[in-house]
Amino acid sequence: MSIGNRISARPRIRMSSGTGARGRVVVAGVAALVGAAVLAAPNAAGTATRVGVEPGISFGPATNYGTGCSYPVNAYVNDPVTPVVFYDNGIAFAVAHPSGAIATAHWAPATPGAHRLQVIQHSAPGEDVVPYVDLRVGTGLHSGSGCIVLH
Repeated sequence: MSIGNRISARPRIRMSSGTGARGRVVVAGVAALVGAAVLAAPNAAGTATRVGVEPGISFGPATNYGTGCSYPVNAYVNDPVTPVVFYDNGIAFAVAHPSGAIATAHWAPATPGAHRLQVIQHSAPGEDVVPYVDLRVGTGLHSGSGCIVLH
């Protein structure tokens, strides 16, 4: 799109007591541009796109995740305002507000075995995307700053 006026570093502001034909044309042009931008904008629904779990200093022979230890879970989202709900095997364990494109919660598994962590940032009805990660959890021994996972 070509614009006929040059943009200067210092805009000139002119006050007028009346609105002439030129003023009405400018107002109509701005209104048309705003309307076109609103119509062309994509749906602004929140969506969680990825989920990740950081094992920190935890370690074990079969898995890095143990019971009784805490792990940060990151939800990567495209809406910096809508809260994110975190689930462990279908049970909500945290709600967090994003900081930019990431919402973080802490997860402390209570039982060994298979765990599916999911995150949802609710969007329009029927359009929720539910990213997940499947993890195996062993018996953990909290060791101060980390976790020793036995099996």
